[in-house]
Amino acid sequence: MDPQQTAGFASFLAQTDAIGKAILAIMLVMSIATWYLIATKTLTISLERRKSARFLEAFWDAPSLGSVEKHIEGAHPDDPFSHLTWHAISASRHHQRSGAAKLAEAGSGAEFLSRAMRRVIDEDTARLESGLTVLASVGSTAPFVGLFGTVWGVYHALVAIGLSGQGTLDKVAGPVGEALIMTALGLAVAIPAVLAYNGFVRANRLVLAQLDAFAHDLYAVLTTGAHVGDPAAVLPLKPVMAAKGA
Repeated sequence: MDPQQTAGFASFLAQTDAIGKAILAIMLVMSIATWYLIATKTLTISLERRKSARFLEAFWDAPSLGSVEKHIEGAHPDDPFSHLTWHAISASRHHQRSGAAKLAEAGSGAEFLSRAMRRVIDEDTARLESGLTVLASVGSTAPFVGLFGTVWGVYHALVAIGLSGQGTLDKVAGPVGEALIMTALGLAVAIPAVLAYNGFVRANRLVLAQLDAFAHDLYAVLTTGAHVGDPAAVLPLKPVMAAKGA
């Protein structure tokens, strides 16, 4: 870093008061939260994409729903597609075994399955959108927090200059320029948050569109006479894919 920049920022820190330091602390917390969410959500999205791709390939290559159930039964499904499949199969099996014993299970098996799948999709949507509110809040408020810090710093710099009685340009430019550091820091915090928010919203929109399309295919498979857990009566999956591509 340039020595003059270091001296300027150090001078700004030395001259600022408790409110200015509190504003710097707030922006530091905002920046840490932003980069934490960027790192964790990027890693999560990358891992879930790979898991989803492997599951979808295994699902459509499976000979029956029974084999799909065995495939995901051993491990708790954590990607959206296997999570939806697991709950859909469990809901179908539960309604076939117990029927409409409660109000929550009222209606036909297809209606109960549809409600269960919609509930799972809503849960996955909420999970995918976690943290986006923080990014949106940081992106929209950080510039104004920095601007407030700049106004506060300029005010104190001008007061100090007025008390010293030295109002020449060389005496004013330094303190005012140092106060503008707050605005630059606010933008430095806000820009990554805005870019990350837009990127994650687009990624979530693509995942949810694919999940909704897969839910329609899964619903068709489960409501065309398949008996979950009965390998002899389970509808093969590949003819469904052939019909889908027709």
